[in-house]
Amino acid sequence: MSYRKDMNLATPIKAENPIKTGNAVGHSVCPHDCPSACALEVDLTPDGRIGRLRGASANSYTAGVICAKVARYSERIYHPGRLLVPQRRIGAKGEGDFREISWDAALDEIAEAFLKAEARHGSEAVWPYFYAGTMGQVQRDSIERLRHAKRYSGFFDSICTNPAWTGFTMGTGALRGPDPREMALSDCVVIWGTNAVSTQVNVMTHAIRARKERKAKIVVIDIYDNPTMKQADMALTVRPGTDAALACAVMHIAFRDGYADRAYLATHSDDPEGLEAHLQSRDPAWASDITGLSVEEIEAFAKLVGTTPKTYFRLGYGFTRQRNGAVAIHAASSIATVLGSWKHEGGGAFHSNNDIFRFDKRELMGTAMVDPDIRMLDQSQIGRVLTGDAEALRHRGPVTALLIQNTNPVNVAPEQRLVKRGFLRDDLFVAVHEQFLTDTAKLADIVLPATMFLEHDDLYRGGGHQHILLGPKLVEPPSTVRTNLFVIEELANRLGIADRPGFGRSEREHIDRILVNYDSGYEHLKAAKWLDVQPDFATAHFIEGFAHADGRFRFRADWTGTPAPNRPPAALGMLGPVEGLPVYPDHADLIESADADHPFRLATSPARSFLNSSFAETPGSVQKEGRPEVMIHAADAANLGIADGDIVRLGNVRGEIRLHARLGGGTRPGVVIAEGLWPNGAHLDGEGINVLTGADSVAPYGGAAFHDNHIWLKRDEALRMAEPA
Repeated sequence: MSYRKDMNLATPIKAENPIKTGNAVGHSVCPHDCPSACALEVDLTPDGRIGRLRGASANSYTAGVICAKVARYSERIYHPGRLLVPQRRIGAKGEGDFREISWDAALDEIAEAFLKAEARHGSEAVWPYFYAGTMGQVQRDSIERLRHAKRYSGFFDSICTNPAWTGFTMGTGALRGPDPREMALSDCVVIWGTNAVSTQVNVMTHAIRARKERKAKIVVIDIYDNPTMKQADMALTVRPGTDAALACAVMHIAFRDGYADRAYLATHSDDPEGLEAHLQSRDPAWASDITGLSVEEIEAFAKLVGTTPKTYFRLGYGFTRQRNGAVAIHAASSIATVLGSWKHEGGGAFHSNNDIFRFDKRELMGTAMVDPDIRMLDQSQIGRVLTGDAEALRHRGPVTALLIQNTNPVNVAPEQRLVKRGFLRDDLFVAVHEQFLTDTAKLADIVLPATMFLEHDDLYRGGGHQHILLGPKLVEPPSTVRTNLFVIEELANRLGIADRPGFGRSEREHIDRILVNYDSGYEHLKAAKWLDVQPDFATAHFIEGFAHADGRFRFRADWTGTPAPNRPPAALGMLGPVEGLPVYPDHADLIESADADHPFRLATSPARSFLNSSFAETPGSVQKEGRPEVMIHAADAANLGIADGDIVRLGNVRGEIRLHARLGGGTRPGVVIAEGLWPNGAHLDGEGINVLTGADSVAPYGGAAFHDNHIWLKRDEALRMAEPA
């Protein structure tokens, strides 16, 4: 597909007249792992099926716009390959031979396997493993209640948000910010480290509105020429892991040229004098050498934001998936403080509104049953855990049983070869509750079929906005599939813990309890569809002070002493090379840099038509994405004798894989991009891109650096030998 700057790449899905089509309209919310949590209108046919999905125009953030993959959801819910019955493995692990069994037999086998694992190695031998395949509070988080009631191994959910949340709150003290709808009221929107066209379409809705109505400028900062970059008035392509250097140079210029709001800094920041002195040597020439941007590009960007008070910095997750990611987002958010952008409607810095939602999930998650002596295992290091790494196991016994819901670690987790090796252990029992036979389900002993979001009740919140939304059951599921909550309840019955607090409740009862801090519950929210809980302007913009005890934004980062939304428990301690973190915003040279043996940097960026490993099974998405490829700069390809479409090998100490080459893509020399999390089997040798990604922790509080990998790259020698002389 060729992109044009004037295209509305946010993909508005226009409503059809339900009276004309004969369909009723139901209201729901997209459950997938995305900050947008779009409010949906769903066509419901007279025979009880869904038709087209579209964005709810009455919701002020969704504003009638959703991504095309969700609009085609009927492809997914009625997919002929959907799992419909429980199955037991009958062949060797990895052969994919399964036989249908009953629900009772499947659940009995899971419970028996868990009890055997507990009897042999203690309760920590069982590890319930989950993530954000659904963002529904009840269906996602009920597994934690089972964990705590049974004293199974704990779960440190490091894989996605930790570097970003840690770095942002290091400065602000809270994970909230200016109303995301204020982007439409800005004079400059800086979209930093997120390909919003592909991953958060509603960001573009509001940014484009600002351009149309206010002639606002859109700046995009990323590592390659993706669809969002093509929408930019100013597109800045930086080398991976160098964003903090750009931020420092912008602040250097702000102090140098008088853009810094010194009065604001005096009342709202901790050490502006120390920051200014620190930045004296962080000039544009210094940053140019690190980022690959020209001095002129850096100067132009600094002048634009420095002379535009209503600049809104929309900070994403992508640029934090580096080993210096927490430092990068802290530095980027510091610009808004140096400029005083927070003071203005349509100004400031925003990453997530996670802290504004006052949910009471104590009973849902069973937090009263938490035993602090139970070990915590790092989600990102599942490969190391399952292959017996003593440090990953916290120097305790093995994991010999897994219950997996809402995630696909054999495909999505780093160090894929270790992960797969662990799953192939003969002494490991694995139960997977899934919608499709994923790479992980193929290695399970028991596979259970799961409902999809339109087939059950649940509650959602939007980290990228400010709405609490209800997703009520709109259609009947196939008679043989079951909800996540059903599985947890049935296992609780078989494991002897059904009398513990929180068990025995329906989805609707849990939703009522989660919303106890609001004048709302299931029935009220069903009528209202959503609640807007955006804080007032002064709170959202930190007008009366930031959320640290002294009310000041912290330029001087206390990387080991500051609370964060997902700080590891004391038993885990600090994670990653904390000693390498800078006191002030700075370029931290912690990345997996290119070297003589690995001259290229690889980022595993998201594809527009997939969402992590979801949608990689639907025909519309697969057709649009084509095949797994790696984008290579034309000059690099020429030096290596690689032509467009050639098969190339990529490798590092973790392994190697083969992909087809795609020349161009707007990368910088020395940078390669592999878009999309394709199923492992879609690759030439049956191994996916995460063979090449590392599971070492991002400092200081953990996380996975998916976009921070050095590799070697060469044309496939088998192809070369097959060519005529």
